[in-house]
Amino acid sequence: MSSRDHIDDFMRGRIIGKIEEGRKITDVAREFGIAHSVVSRLWKSFKTTGMCSTWQGGGRVRSTTPAEDRHIVLSAKRNRRTTAQQVANQFLAASGKQISRKTVARRLRGGGLYARRPVVCVPLTRQHRTARFQWCREHYNWTEQDWACVLFSDESRFSLSSDCRRQLIWRESGTAYRPVNIQEKDRYPTCSIMVWASIMINGRTRLHVVANGTMTDLNPIENVWDALGRQVAGRNYPPTDKNTLIRALTEEWDKLPQQLLDNVVQSMVRRVECCITLHVGHIPY
Repeated sequence: MSSRDHIDDFMRGRIIGKIEEGRKITDVAREFGIAHSVVSRLWKSFKTTGMCSTWQGGGRVRSTTPAEDRHIVLSAKRNRRTTAQQVANQFLAASGKQISRKTVARRLRGGGLYARRPVVCVPLTRQHRTARFQWCREHYNWTEQDWACVLFSDESRFSLSSDCRRQLIWRESGTAYRPVNIQEKDRYPTCSIMVWASIMINGRTRLHVVANGTMTDLNPIENVWDALGRQVAGRNYPPTDKNTLIRALTEEWDKLPQQLLDNVVQSMVRRVECCITLHVGHIPY
């Protein structure tokens, strides 16, 4: 890289930030694979103009400095459920400088944060974690052949209206199941029906309507409930009342491919290993 023109503003900000931290220009140039002279000119320009951009009139001047960009990213990381507008308000209170929520969103994307819906999981108490660990330890050495002899049963609730989950959080790619990015949620808020069924390798039971139930991410049938819900939602004529919902669930349950059921049962070896690895926290299943 022989010219500063090939370095975008975000990269310039990172370079300036490294030097502001006390790093030597030679070390920074080596880290980014850029000529020493380019980094030196960039640093001199920043000390003179206070800006990272090399453009001196061809476009809009950035409304925030690299240090302010880092402050914006840090604010979102401290409270990942805050909105872009709230971050902008906090920035105004701290710096006296007004920026738009779109500017905040761009700075957060530049810092590797994206607005995503949080993963919703049932709260895990200390007793839950203890029981999960004991159960996983007892079944840690089970093979797929062992799990093939097990009948997995569970209940699940289905409703006519789905949970829109409109609240977003700021998180890095690939971090959906980190504790700070999970929104724990108890039960379902809308009127609905509860169904029960069982699955195993090469088989399933009929779907039954029941009164109540619980769920856990260690039971592979939970993934089958997700697939069933998608099938019902994708029908040409969605259910409009309780009776049509029951009929739709029953019909789509019978249509689910057996290979799907076999695959989720065969995932039990990985589920147990994952649960122990994550210290009996929420697992990505």
